[in-house]
Amino acid sequence: MNTKHLMAVSRGKEPAEKVFKNAQIINVYSGEIETADIAVEQGTIVGIGEYTGKTTIDCSNQYVAPGFIDGHVHIESSMLTPPSFAEVVVPKGTTTVIADPHEIANISGVEGIKFMLKSSRNLPLNVHMMLPSCVPATSFENAGATITKEDIEALKDEAGVLGLGEVMDYPAVLEGDANIHDKIRIMQPRVIDGHAPDVVGNDLNAYILAGVQTDHESTMVDALLARIRRGMYVHLREGSATHNVEPLLKAVNARNLHRILFCTDDKHPEDIKHEGHINHNINIAIKVGIDPLDAIRMGTINAAQAYRLDDVGAIAPGKRADLVVFDSLDKVEPHEVYKDGTLVAKDGKALFSHQTAPTDAVNKTVHVDVDSLDFSLKLKTDKARVIAIIPKNITTKHEIRSVKRDDKGYYVNDSDDLLKIAVIERHKNTGNVGIGLVEGFGLKNGALAMSIAHDSHNIIVVGDSDASMHKAVEAIDEMQGGIALVKDNKLVDRLTLEIGGIMTNLAALDVQKTLERMRKQVKAMGLNETIDDPFITLAFLALPVIPALKITDTGLFDVEAFTHIAIDPT
Repeated sequence: MNTKHLMAVSRGKEPAEKVFKNAQIINVYSGEIETADIAVEQGTIVGIGEYTGKTTIDCSNQYVAPGFIDGHVHIESSMLTPPSFAEVVVPKGTTTVIADPHEIANISGVEGIKFMLKSSRNLPLNVHMMLPSCVPATSFENAGATITKEDIEALKDEAGVLGLGEVMDYPAVLEGDANIHDKIRIMQPRVIDGHAPDVVGNDLNAYILAGVQTDHESTMVDALLARIRRGMYVHLREGSATHNVEPLLKAVNARNLHRILFCTDDKHPEDIKHEGHINHNINIAIKVGIDPLDAIRMGTINAAQAYRLDDVGAIAPGKRADLVVFDSLDKVEPHEVYKDGTLVAKDGKALFSHQTAPTDAVNKTVHVDVDSLDFSLKLKTDKARVIAIIPKNITTKHEIRSVKRDDKGYYVNDSDDLLKIAVIERHKNTGNVGIGLVEGFGLKNGALAMSIAHDSHNIIVVGDSDASMHKAVEAIDEMQGGIALVKDNKLVDRLTLEIGGIMTNLAALDVQKTLERMRKQVKAMGLNETIDDPFITLAFLALPVIPALKITDTGLFDVEAFTHIAIDPT
């Protein structure tokens, strides 16, 4: 870049390549709306003021904000490859994401991470990867791969790597486990993401002392405030199954706003299509009374500062020309989105398309002996521990319920609200099957199975009969990964997820349509009305680092005691 020419353009002595005229600029530094021109040269903002340009875009009566930033997301949870994911989120105004590829890493290890890095390049979306710190999430289940400290050392300087992904094994951190502390040390002084839903008091002090700087697992105001007081950045999360933004906004004020940012974590493409992405978080904040400029700050500059991204997050000289143009501060609905000064989305439509990277290293990942599966559940008494779903959350309750048994002691389903749930190890064909009971899901005359089950991504299935559950798992095996819905012992719908069993090369629109159709069918089969997304809700019932009771391929897991537990309460 010619420095002399650049200085002349910035000073207004030479015309810029592109000028956004008369924009109502959202100034995230001063907290005001500034009417001015935005001069852009070679994709970079070079000046704010009065400018002439070779190309002029009239922004009269329109607001222009910096591109929105998702502070923590698993792209794989959209079931889309990074290029297809970009096609969905960029039209909503998101131009930067902090992505943790631990979903594919749990399946395909280093090759999975490399796939995500490679397929995230050359997109009209800034994708910054956090290397997974906890693969597998715990030692109490079987994943497809392990990410070692040596792997992290080897990957840390790869293009696109930003920091260390969410440190979920907080008990290991608190106990001073050398392995997890070595991983943190290797990635310092870069950003270290946290994941600590129940860590409080002195344990929180120790967790932060270890080097953890962010947390996206707060669901209560007190937890959020405690983390801010100790110097953490806190994400307000709004995903498909987690809706934490509105309740946590009660804690936001002018004094602590600068430590709060937005994320989605896990959000399906049909929800992004209908609700939005980070602009949805912003709009929730506006709706409950947060000043629109403050809401936009949480979706832009706060995330940029938390992750030390000096080239995004604001409209100022030297920043990338990642710009969102919209008409109203009452509800932010992007009319145009610019990436590095180029129009990449208009009126909700992406103006680009990309091919994904080759997937050979992350295909054919389902290995199960379907014929040998046995979902029978023998109990010692008429009482059983039950996973109780909490509406609009991925945490659960640990309950004890009365159940019916046959004369041999096997569980008999005679309740509209108790279903059998199972996790089948699918990476190495170990034959492991963990079986339990779940309350609050709701499903009649069928079963739902997926090869998406956080974080080890074994096969998870819920149903009201063993035959239906078996049929659904059989379909997963035939597809080599996906989602299968069985009704009256017949396969009625499915979505193939051929990449690691969690993503697909299908177009985003095709995935959206299939998920919408399947969701309607699951609802018609009796899905509990408090569940917004049956797929994400089911997937998180297998995550043994989120309280209180979960199910893995090795059985029921008590997260609070951090140990396996028998289904019989005696």
